[in-house]
Amino acid sequence: MIFSSDNWAGAHPLIAESLVKAAPGFAPAYGTSPLDRRVEAMLAEVFEREVAVFFVGTGTAANSLAFASVTRPGGHVFCHREAHVNSDECGAPEFFSLGARMAPVDGAFGKMEPERLEAEIKRFPPGFVHAGQPMAVTLTQATEAGTVYTLDEISAISAIAQRYNLPLHMDGARFANALVALDATPAEMTWKRGVDILSFGGTKNGCWCAEALILFDPAKTGDMPYLRKRSAQLFSKTRFVSAQLEAYLDNNLWLDLARHANAMAKRLADGIADSNSARLAWPSNANELFVILKTANAEALKEKGALFYDWPVPHALAGTLGTDEGLYRLVTSFATEPADVDAFLEGCRSA
Repeated sequence: MIFSSDNWAGAHPLIAESLVKAAPGFAPAYGTSPLDRRVEAMLAEVFEREVAVFFVGTGTAANSLAFASVTRPGGHVFCHREAHVNSDECGAPEFFSLGARMAPVDGAFGKMEPERLEAEIKRFPPGFVHAGQPMAVTLTQATEAGTVYTLDEISAISAIAQRYNLPLHMDGARFANALVALDATPAEMTWKRGVDILSFGGTKNGCWCAEALILFDPAKTGDMPYLRKRSAQLFSKTRFVSAQLEAYLDNNLWLDLARHANAMAKRLADGIADSNSARLAWPSNANELFVILKTANAEALKEKGALFYDWPVPHALAGTLGTDEGLYRLVTSFATEPADVDAFLEGCRSA
């Protein structure tokens, strides 16, 4: 009953096999091998346009390099208050962008509200040197709250970013989970809705460690090759990242894995909705659930072998939990089995 994180799940067998196949022999280094080029072409086909692709090893690196590529003196990146870039990346976005700051924007359950985003941007009027200047907008898809921006919500945020001439970045650590939840195409969820830069995640969805930073306008690559090298993310054997992504994308494996993770989350959510001892804190669209349990019941579940994290109560829920209750995060993955879900639900009933 492991619901701690989709990062805890291993690698899908087909992706593990891809590394074994890529291991023998020799190939050009530093992202110049035929395999690297083949995966770049696959991503262009997935997104229905020419794209610039930079393979990296972590989502934090992808996000941080995205901001470094658009950095401005005194720059501010507008993000949701509880976004990963703001609360879980140890200052890496600020470090790699040479001191840019995260400007938090409120919104219920992980999603920035357009009106609040625009209000925050207006706090930095042009020419007021002391405040610094707007630099970029970033949204997380799926969000840290397990919710998903609709296509229209992405368009609304994009319209604001364009009005202020700000690039729009999408943190897609759980990109596939959001995509299948919306039943959209990758193009529809990104550049067709105004996204300029994407952190395309594979690690949480069956890869060993494979992420890609994708720029939808290759003409705006700028200094990215040098930024990636300077950040120690230009791997000499980049082909082993590409090998994972080739298997990941082949025959839409990535979408199948995300559908399974989301289906396991729905199975879990349906069971919790019928429970007398647990309740959902808010509806989830992807593979993260947030559940309110009595703290004693949570400890009883952990004693029965369930693994999940205590979670900070977000601003939107402040004051709504009982003194004997806690908020907990449950995450499903491509490796979650129905039996694990059912065992957890049975544990809820008997806790």
